Amino acid sequence: MDEATNFYAILGVPRDATQKEIRQAYHAAARRLHPDVNKEPDAGTVFLKVQKAYETLTDPDEREKYNISFSVENDTSPVILNTLYSRSSLVQIDEPQLIYTLIEMKPNHMQEDGIQTPLNICLVLDSSTSMQGARLDVVKETAIDLVHQLNPEDSFSIVSFSDHAKILIPSGLNVEKRAAENRIRQLRASGGTEIFRGLEAGFKEIRKNLRPSEINHLILITDGRTYGDEEQCLNLATGSAAIGIGLSGLGIGSQWNDAFLDELANRTGGNSTYISSIDDIAEFFKRELRSLGKVFAEGVTLDVETGPGVEINYAFRLEPESSSLELTPPFPLGNIHNDSPLRVILEILVPQISPDTHQITLAEGSLRLNIPSRKIPLNNMRINLGRPVTETPSSNPPPPEIMVATERITLYRMQDKAREEFSAGDIDSATHHLEYLASRLLSHGQHKLAQTVSDEVANLKQQNMYSEEGDKKIKYGTRALLLPDYTNGKIL
Repeated sequence: MDEATNFYAILGVPRDATQKEIRQAYHAAARRLHPDVNKEPDAGTVFLKVQKAYETLTDPDEREKYNISFSVENDTSPVILNTLYSRSSLVQIDEPQLIYTLIEMKPNHMQEDGIQTPLNICLVLDSSTSMQGARLDVVKETAIDLVHQLNPEDSFSIVSFSDHAKILIPSGLNVEKRAAENRIRQLRASGGTEIFRGLEAGFKEIRKNLRPSEINHLILITDGRTYGDEEQCLNLATGSAAIGIGLSGLGIGSQWNDAFLDELANRTGGNSTYISSIDDIAEFFKRELRSLGKVFAEGVTLDVETGPGVEINYAFRLEPESSSLELTPPFPLGNIHNDSPLRVILEILVPQISPDTHQITLAEGSLRLNIPSRKIPLNNMRINLGRPVTETPSSNPPPPEIMVATERITLYRMQDKAREEFSAGDIDSATHHLEYLASRLLSHGQHKLAQTVSDEVANLKQQNMYSEEGDKKIKYGTRALLLPDYTNGKIL
């Protein structure tokens, strides 16, 4: 049975899907595939298949008839899912215990050919007064270089914003490069920073050519703080993620709000990046374009319910871009690349376990993802996390992957804790945590980053304050330690 006639594949649900899961999948498909949103030429035909699948699978009699004729021969998952646990078993004890779970998702390359997916991207460029001079000049030159790297099938647009938004290049295919270059060069800095205006215009441009068969993504570049419109921005990101649009952000210099940009990107499964030198802007653009071109599945979300009394304390994406994740399900996890996995680690707190318990459910639910290369892009995979329970602790050590990840996450969380203590006015505790962080970084050979931390310790002791530049270097430096190719401690 091929994908076009497989009703379970059309809705992106497993064969044992409940009625609730089928309804949820249908509503998700309607948001992304309805002809009012989906600009594919055959959007109407595709949505009729979605409706037919929904009508069949929600009618018990029709579903039973369909299941009799259903063949599992070609019902192989497009994604390989692996899970690792820090402990082979939990222990029957009368106190809570922690367990770490590493979830890895990668393409089933026996089924997929890894052809590069077309892009539908919009650059949203801060052109407020603070960008005047070298910053805006470098951003413009880099944007021009990006225009020349586009493939003919890529949709592209540019929006600039200050206290109003301006469409420099409207969304479209085969951008006329010379005209686009002239428009970019004419951009001038003026006014304040109102990010909502830029995002609103940028998402609108992407929606003009929104197709599930493409990577739909907005790239925000700013050097300043927005005031009073943060909640509007976050709501806009949430709504855009629901129809398959991702967002990544670049913060230039030290005056922008990293907590806000982090949350904004996290709402879509994207990431924020900090650069301390304008010379590295071009490298960011190249890396971002290269990363988007490798996407196999986008908009991966983890929708689970934890077992009785079980809590997910912390969630962190290790690859392809490292970032802490939201803790409210469904968790936006990000993208799976053709050549590298999506890896996420969860810290889970399990309550005391009674003597008559032999198995603990940590969490169960589904992974939802969008695979642009498929005619019906939506997919839903069942996921169940659990551990056996024993009377005595296991002597098996944690897998090396989990040991390395948790050790480095601890460094990131240490700086996070220091930030919280500083914000609460507890300078002594913040200083203590930073001093310990510096010594740990030295023991890991991260001398440059350790020196940055030591400088901030001095600032706290002498002036009772962080420097904004040092604060960001520590945050993004410790985050970068989790990247698999991290080598020289350079923060872009």
